[in-house]
Amino acid sequence: MALTMLPGAAPLSTVEITVDHLRSAKGLLQLCLTANEKSFPDCDKDKSAYRLTARAKDGVARFENLPAGQYALAIVHDENGNNKLDTFAGIPKEGIGFSRNPSFSFGPPRFSQVVFVAQGSGTSQRVKIKYYL
Repeated sequence: MALTMLPGAAPLSTVEITVDHLRSAKGLLQLCLTANEKSFPDCDKDKSAYRLTARAKDGVARFENLPAGQYALAIVHDENGNNKLDTFAGIPKEGIGFSRNPSFSFGPPRFSQVVFVAQGSGTSQRVKIKYYL
């Protein structure tokens, strides 16, 4: 019997991510999905965060087998593939984006601006990447 069929088992979700407004197809997309407001936006201290790396030229990613719930998504267009967000004087040199595409200019948006509900297999997010430099 599948675990998802057991009474009381948490339903699982799939979240499809489409990334728009990439300035190039170079490098990688570094995605971080967290339910922990204190770990947003970089997920470094969240051991239960979900991370994915996808090719920028594909412009898509998929998180599978997630417990249904509320999440926030942060994406870095890691153009040089060095696995970090490069900055100059604190300003991102690479593209960044968030679920629900909030307006932001100085610093990342608040968790409450980007949180969305993942439930079942039909959850999707289309994220517009923003560049400063």
